[in-house]
Amino acid sequence: MTDLFAGSPESLANRPLADRLRPATIAEVTGQAHLTGPDGVITRMIASGSLGSMIFWGPPGTGKTTVARLLAGETDLAFDQISAIFSGVADLKKVFETARSRRMGGRQTLLFVDEIHRFNRAQQDSFLPVMEDGTIVLVGATTENPSFELNAALLSRARVLTFKAHDEASLESLLARAEEETGRSLPVDSDARNTLLRMADGDGRAVLTLAEEVWRAARDGESFDTAALIEVVQRRAPVYDKGQDGHYNLISALHKAVRGSDPDAALYYLARMFDAGEDPLFLGRRLVRMASEDIGLADPHALVIANAAKDTYDFLGSPEGELALAQACVYLATAPKSNAVYTAYKSAMRAAREHGSLLPPKHILNAPTKLMKSEGYSEGYLYDHDQPDAFSGQDYFPEAMGRRTFYDPPERGFERDLRKRLEFWSRLRRERAGKA
Repeated sequence: MTDLFAGSPESLANRPLADRLRPATIAEVTGQAHLTGPDGVITRMIASGSLGSMIFWGPPGTGKTTVARLLAGETDLAFDQISAIFSGVADLKKVFETARSRRMGGRQTLLFVDEIHRFNRAQQDSFLPVMEDGTIVLVGATTENPSFELNAALLSRARVLTFKAHDEASLESLLARAEEETGRSLPVDSDARNTLLRMADGDGRAVLTLAEEVWRAARDGESFDTAALIEVVQRRAPVYDKGQDGHYNLISALHKAVRGSDPDAALYYLARMFDAGEDPLFLGRRLVRMASEDIGLADPHALVIANAAKDTYDFLGSPEGELALAQACVYLATAPKSNAVYTAYKSAMRAAREHGSLLPPKHILNAPTKLMKSEGYSEGYLYDHDQPDAFSGQDYFPEAMGRRTFYDPPERGFERDLRKRLEFWSRLRRERAGKA
């Protein structure tokens, strides 16, 4: 196979650092030990000499394209690459025909499809015949959850392998390789170096690109502290797509932190979403939802405060309005919790669908006509305000349905429970601080 990384010294010097440092073997891939380590899934596949179709799922800069190329090289498969962004049905047909010709000559094709989730359902289905007859080994790459973005038929024929974001140790090893490759130390102090690693946000390609920017900006003998580093490279935006997985992951984390009565974690995820550019009114609406679903009548003021915070942001705008949403977030996280109304509503809806259009008991139906009176409408109805304690105790369910209980009010003692929760988080913080 042709060396994918070969080239003259001049061409190597002009290539981006991330490209120059691409691993030459699977064993050199960093940050994905569960896949490419000595006992990794991909390592075992290569050792067996047999590959099946796969979907590589993970964030940007984790090595999905590189691993696909290396897989082809280490199993002697022809390598073809297309991007779902730039390819259509005509392009797929050409690739499939080429792969069929190769197969007739005795060589199988590994087809790497970048951004495979961008293909529509019909285009995804076009892969099925050539996967089934062995014309291609499909390796699709996606940053989105395959369960939501890919056809069930395609997923049933491919194994999903998850690529993880690089941790700081893995990013540090990439920086060390970059320094070895260039023969220069990165001109930053230790704090700035740690800041650069955090800026990369788990993206290996990003950390090398940031390092290149630092080398380009530094004058002879100059070294950057954290403030200077931020000024030089600006700031790489967090990996967050308001319409995709990052959006749903963070709003789920925020909701569960509120439900779990952890005001610190709730504020953190709220701040993460503000920082990433999330629509504050979306967050306001979600806080209103949390007040209804997870607090309910345990603290009826929660819904009022959440709704007021949403309206406050709508009135003030940014940046003043965010504080009102933060205030509501902390209030909800520290409020007593009850989902009694939420579960009661779901049970009542289920019963309404199951039992259809049952007539309410006749004694609670009005009888504005003689015919209706003769049918027994309103007969035996007790006006509650005229009864002892203003309570008649009559049954209001349809007779054919029988008495049901949907709402089970929670027990009181919320103040005690809240103190216990806050004491728990305080103790946990102290324990973590002691281990640090």
